[in-house]
Amino acid sequence: MNEIPIVFGIGQCSLDYIGLIPAYPPPDVKCEFTNLVVQCGGPVATALVALKRWGLDGYMAGVVGNDDFGAQITASLSGEGINTSGLQIRENEQSQFAFIVSEPSTARRTIFWQRPTGLPLQPEELDINLLLNSSALHTDGLFPETSLFACRKAKEAGIPVIVDAGTLRDGMLEMAGFSDCFVTSESFSNTLARTPEESCRMLAGLGVRFTGVTLGAKGYIALVDGRFIRKEAYPAKAIDTTGCGDAFHAGLTYGIVRGWNAEKSLDLGAWAAARVSTQMGGRRGIPNGHDLRDKGFTDFRL
Repeated sequence: MNEIPIVFGIGQCSLDYIGLIPAYPPPDVKCEFTNLVVQCGGPVATALVALKRWGLDGYMAGVVGNDDFGAQITASLSGEGINTSGLQIRENEQSQFAFIVSEPSTARRTIFWQRPTGLPLQPEELDINLLLNSSALHTDGLFPETSLFACRKAKEAGIPVIVDAGTLRDGMLEMAGFSDCFVTSESFSNTLARTPEESCRMLAGLGVRFTGVTLGAKGYIALVDGRFIRKEAYPAKAIDTTGCGDAFHAGLTYGIVRGWNAEKSLDLGAWAAARVSTQMGGRRGIPNGHDLRDKGFTDFRL
């Protein structure tokens, strides 16, 4: 293992344009936005940025086009200290892009996004040696074939597998069977089952030891080793909830890598998510290492 633990990430990396609106408009009207922010995002990419700020190394496997957006995405991750050698550049293709409108009055946001064009990430494009020497695999399942392949490899090697299950895509439930931690969004849960508790039980039945559902301002519910854990969200003056789930999952991954119990890992994730919501974009509000130490996460190493 590396002296500094490395998290192997597979999934989305995006360029986001984010603006504020007073309320989501009805059809066929003009809606003025303010406070435009251009920032890079994506569930796995943003989680790796958080983990790097907290002292873990990160490796990003994904796809970008050879366009200006791809250059910005790569530069942003490299600037944060993330190893981007796993980003595959697709010639004459477009990178993932999103336009996001946030409503501070309701703490909601709506994402319009385009997935990267061209060939999806392929299993043979992964650095398997690095994967097998990493401390955790963190994926959002955007590339289902490759993510499932990596989950199997990591599971066989005893490497923790953490899945940020934002959308119920093909292959996601099969992926759950190779996961150590599989936490879904509320929309994923609503597609899967009638209640978050039922979703947790279904996922646990697939062999997931640590599963749960994030519920936005209502907090989260988790099922760990047969025991339910429920907690309200940390209070925050939310401006933009973009990236909150990414920070939450980063907290889970950090705790798992450090050997924390489920409650402490969930608490870091919930607190980091609340901090992110107070700033525009998914990365500006990520707390740093000093913030973690001051909050009492005493295992943090500066």
